Amino acid sequence: MESRNSESLRTAEVARLSGYSVQQIRNLERDEVLPAATRTPAGYRTYRRIHVVSARAYRALAAGVGPIEAKVIVRAAHRDSPAVMLALLDAAHAGLDAERRDLEATRAAVHAIGDEPIADVRVSDSMTISELAEALGIRPSTLRHWDAMGLVTPGRGKARDARTYTPADVRDARVTYQLRRAGYGIPALRLLLPELRATQRWADILPRLAARDAAIEARSRALLTAAAELHTLLALRSQ
Repeated sequence: MESRNSESLRTAEVARLSGYSVQQIRNLERDEVLPAATRTPAGYRTYRRIHVVSARAYRALAAGVGPIEAKVIVRAAHRDSPAVMLALLDAAHAGLDAERRDLEATRAAVHAIGDEPIADVRVSDSMTISELAEALGIRPSTLRHWDAMGLVTPGRGKARDARTYTPADVRDARVTYQLRRAGYGIPALRLLLPELRATQRWADILPRLAARDAAIEARSRALLTAAAELHTLLALRSQ
């Protein structure tokens, strides 16, 4: 770090060392992400090393978990016991781990269902819930459950409970049915089905999933950077 905790820093120096603008540093102090600055007799703000480290920790955390959760974690590092902050950081890592495992299951699911046509849907494929349940050999209640889980969400007819499955809905139901039989869970299907709807070829889905994978890796690296800054922050807090 470029300065010791006892040294006085101006707002512009903190901004330069943390990669923020002067106004952003003031905003972070206002939001209690940074400890309150001291004031000179003339009213100017002065900061210390802990302010720079706090800003850097927030910057990395925001890239990893988003700005809202990042503020919660950095505030906990200032206000609470280390155990509270560490628990929040552990939860962030666990969340990324769950996303990564769901993504791997989704990628495997794409390979498992690759022979299912995407674009081959016909108007005549539209079905009622009873017709679709019979065609798939499942109960209507299963289709209602998929609807409630946001997997296959058909429109409604004039009657409140009269679901009408469009050709695209029927395709989604076929894919969901086959993957559920193969043991794939709801989280993987929640990732796969929106990708399926956004493209017309299975070959286009894998690059989209690879982009998600890269985003998860970037967020994991950001959390690694944040952990180092938070470690330093806790040490400075105890001084």
